[in-house]
Amino acid sequence: MTEDTLFLPGLSPVDGKQVQVAFEGGLQSSDGGVLLLREVDRRLGLAERLAACIPDWRDPESISHGIAEMLRFRMFAIAAGYEDADDCDALRRDPIFKLAVGRGPETGEPLCSQPTMSRLENRVSWRTLVRLQAALIDQFCASWAKVPPRIVLDIDDTWDAVHGGQQLALFNAHHDGYGFLPIHIYEATSGKLVAAILRPGKTPTGKEVRTILKHVIGRIRKHWPKVEILVRGDGHYGRPEAMDWCEDNRVFYAFGLGTNAALAALAAPLNEDVAVRRALAGAAAKLRRYGSFAYAAKGWRQERRIVARVEASDRGTDTRFVVSNLADKPKRLYERVYCARGQMENLIKAHKRHLASDRTSCTSALANQFRLVLHSGTYMLLHGLRAAAPKRSFWRTAQFDTLRLRLLKLGARVIEKATRIKVMLPAACPDQAILAQLAGAFAPSGP
Repeated sequence: MTEDTLFLPGLSPVDGKQVQVAFEGGLQSSDGGVLLLREVDRRLGLAERLAACIPDWRDPESISHGIAEMLRFRMFAIAAGYEDADDCDALRRDPIFKLAVGRGPETGEPLCSQPTMSRLENRVSWRTLVRLQAALIDQFCASWAKVPPRIVLDIDDTWDAVHGGQQLALFNAHHDGYGFLPIHIYEATSGKLVAAILRPGKTPTGKEVRTILKHVIGRIRKHWPKVEILVRGDGHYGRPEAMDWCEDNRVFYAFGLGTNAALAALAAPLNEDVAVRRALAGAAAKLRRYGSFAYAAKGWRQERRIVARVEASDRGTDTRFVVSNLADKPKRLYERVYCARGQMENLIKAHKRHLASDRTSCTSALANQFRLVLHSGTYMLLHGLRAAAPKRSFWRTAQFDTLRLRLLKLGARVIEKATRIKVMLPAACPDQAILAQLAGAFAPSGP
């Protein structure tokens, strides 16, 4: 060991032999599985699609790191658990990351540093972000092998706490803190991300919801003019502006609706009936009934269909309402259509917790939105990796953090020779079979 070698001191001996652990293994990496993401990106063309939206302001003769390469580096790092731009300094010489973005693991120049990545984050304009959001929607549409007859768009927001002077941060009494409430949109049947939009930490207005739906659905219909679309959301999104727009543009919707005195009066007969039935039956369990009726709130342009779910238990009667332009039977509309949107919580968790997309610590709102785009791109890469697994396998529904721990965080030794690059993974790796299957799924089909 040299004087500069880092080592782990104080490890206990084994069989009377001293144990010495030092960081002197040579050209090795702890993220060997990141090479799979290189193949996913090659298949999707995601980094190139996003890079095409970003004008390069730099002197062409002085560029060492292309924008597409920088985006790949950042998204691969996020997927491997390195969500900060600061991590670029530690990873820029990692042989696997160099190999994954297209540079020689030993002969290639180091990847971009944190200051270079931070300059990119803070250089994007509002127009660039609009193009990037459109590119994510285009990527969503391109990810389908054929045009689906029907898609279900779940829309919801999530709390993103801040701890500084970030632009757009507002105090939210419900969450008792300062932060953002970014809106996420996913396609429910596939779990694919459609859009993630940074916004202030307050409940969205009806005009804001209408604007988001208008742009997102309008972009989808440029690719699929005849696709049937259902939008689902909680009471934040059941605004008259949003419902008016959906009705005028051939879009179905199912939104939650808050209780008020008029709705309570309309649902009173159903409440009474459920309470009486439960009392007569002497049931100890919960009893549910469903009904529907027409209702027009003040400010609505017309009457709309309301579905009521009434539940009676030993705690009393609980009533929930859904407004929709679907003709399904009340029970099916509530349980099979509206309540199915609960799966979106898991999709948001994958984006926010597993990929740390709430690391929006830049001062500029534009830079934080750009970070959200990068994390959204990473979501698409990992979703694409998972979708390549066998349909009936455990991996097809594995969480992103499981994919990271089992498939990406692999020790690897890299040897670069004149005509080939050899990557040696652990012989005792327990997931060799699925790694081989996934690599085969992304292998080029040509000679």
